[in-house]
Amino acid sequence: MHLPEEEARKAQARGLSAALDNYFAERALMQQRDLNELFRVGRRDLLIGILVLIVCLVGSHMARTHLGPGPLASAIAESLILVGWVANWKPIETFLYDWWPLKRKRDLYRRLAHAPVDIKRS
Repeated sequence: MHLPEEEARKAQARGLSAALDNYFAERALMQQRDLNELFRVGRRDLLIGILVLIVCLVGSHMARTHLGPGPLASAIAESLILVGWVANWKPIETFLYDWWPLKRKRDLYRRLAHAPVDIKRS
């Protein structure tokens, strides 16, 4: 960091380096908490999605069995299968894509927390 001479002395005396380390370590911890929360919610959503899929698959099979081979039975059966898979869209999106930005930010903050801070007088 380039600071005027007086400000550089104050920054060193007040422990600016340690303060920046602590700040970024805390930010990394907050990102880790957000990541943990995302996975917790994702697991809950996945459980709900799997249960909905099972119910829809059973309902689809029952529609084909009880309503016969007609177009109404096929429409109901296929619609139930579609609803079952759509119910899993969010958990799949969470576990495939949503966590990457949080992990990248967390890793960046961890690197910044361990970065050396050199105060230069200008």
